[in-house]
Amino acid sequence: MRVVRIANVEHVPLGTAEAVPGWTGGDVHRTRQPIIPEGESDFFNASVVNFEKGAQTGWHVHSSDQILVITVGNGIVANETEEHHVGVGDVVQIKAGENHWHGATANGYMGHITITSSDSTASR
Repeated sequence: MRVVRIANVEHVPLGTAEAVPGWTGGDVHRTRQPIIPEGESDFFNASVVNFEKGAQTGWHVHSSDQILVITVGNGIVANETEEHHVGVGDVVQIKAGENHWHGATANGYMGHITITSSDSTASR
C-alpha cells in the first residue's frame, strides 16, 4: 500500500500545447504531479494536471480510456461533436481513440486527476 499526499508531489512543467483553433484563453501553462508514476502499477497511470488560467491541452487521442476527476476550479472538456463545462466533483470518461481536448476556462483555473492504463499512449 502506498499513500500519496498530493501537496507533497513535485510539480513537473509540461511542454506547451497547440491551442485549439479559435481559443482565446491565453498562453498554455500546465504542470503534472505524478501520483502513480509510470512503472509503479501494472494497470494504471495517474497524475494531477494543473491548468493555469485559460490553459488547455490541444487536440489529442489516448490509446486507452481516460478518466478525468475535476478537483479544482472549472474547465471545459470537448470532443469533435460536443463541449461540456465541468467543475469540482465531475468525472469524465473519454473513450480510447476519441479525439478531444480539456482545460481551464478562459478566466479561471482547473485541476484534474487523470487516470489511464499503464500502457496507454497519447498522440496529437
